[in-house]
Amino acid sequence: MLQTKDIAIVILNWNGKALLEQFLPSIIQYSENALIYIADNASDDNSVLFVTEYYPSIKIIQNSENGGYAKGYNDALKHIEAPLLCLLNSDIEVTKNWLQPILTEFNTQKNTAIIQPKILDYKNKTKFEYAGAAGGFIDKYGYPYCRGRIFDSIEEDCGQYNDKADIFWASGACFFIKNSVFKDLDGFDESYFAHMEEIDLCWRAFNKSYSVSYIGTSTVFHVGGATLNNTNPKKTYLNFRNSLFTLFKNVHSNLLLKILIRMLLDGIAALRFLLQFKLAFFLAILKAHYSFYYNLPRLLKHRKKSVKRRGYYDTTSIVWSYFVKKQTKY
Repeated sequence: MLQTKDIAIVILNWNGKALLEQFLPSIIQYSENALIYIADNASDDNSVLFVTEYYPSIKIIQNSENGGYAKGYNDALKHIEAPLLCLLNSDIEVTKNWLQPILTEFNTQKNTAIIQPKILDYKNKTKFEYAGAAGGFIDKYGYPYCRGRIFDSIEEDCGQYNDKADIFWASGACFFIKNSVFKDLDGFDESYFAHMEEIDLCWRAFNKSYSVSYIGTSTVFHVGGATLNNTNPKKTYLNFRNSLFTLFKNVHSNLLLKILIRMLLDGIAALRFLLQFKLAFFLAILKAHYSFYYNLPRLLKHRKKSVKRRGYYDTTSIVWSYFVKKQTKY
């Protein structure tokens, strides 16, 4: 029977002293008996010194470089043996009893490998937060969306997702996974650097018949965009590039058609940026496609060696549903 002491809460940090000062107190207060780690990505802002001085019980794992979310966690988690891992963003406020429903799910549902709690917006606590909301899905062209959030339309939290549900992907903002499963999946794909690596991991978990769950009775609040916000073209580049990576590596059938349609839709998005005189974002999409072409030999190797599971999770086009049929809620 798994208990709180079997959970390692691992907070990836890069120059996040201000966030640690703000959010560590709630994590310590409401995570009694859990192991807490800071996985530091070669920070130079004295954040590690702050933690060692004010929170000596927290363990520090010092990575040698800033390898982003993917490599940062891969490097850090090699040093942790706890049965359950909670990968927690440094801009998360947790709540009382947030861990207990997670433990109950892992203890009662043996095939559950990954869990996400309800993620609300720290800046507007009545609304869901963009990065995960009430659990994620992905459409047939590789566009992720959530219960509670489709593209930029975000729902109010009225208790409609205070449930337990099977989902396709869990948000990397607050991501629970069995340590044995993380190792079985060989961790995150480090080429992603940041953004969508958790979706790729969940898709690979799905292909190996693991289950991903959402537990709406556990709640956290997420600031979002604290490291890389939506006004940064680099985020656009990573999202578009990593979406193509994920689709190419994992989709079971009709790969060429789906990739071509996805790239056409990307082209429409790029044209829209150009017409809005957002040249940096237009170029970010072009750069994303160039990187996809450049990485095709590596991606093909991944595709050939990875398991493929029939029953592609979602046969709809969320782009069509949202922009044509005007569906703004899950």
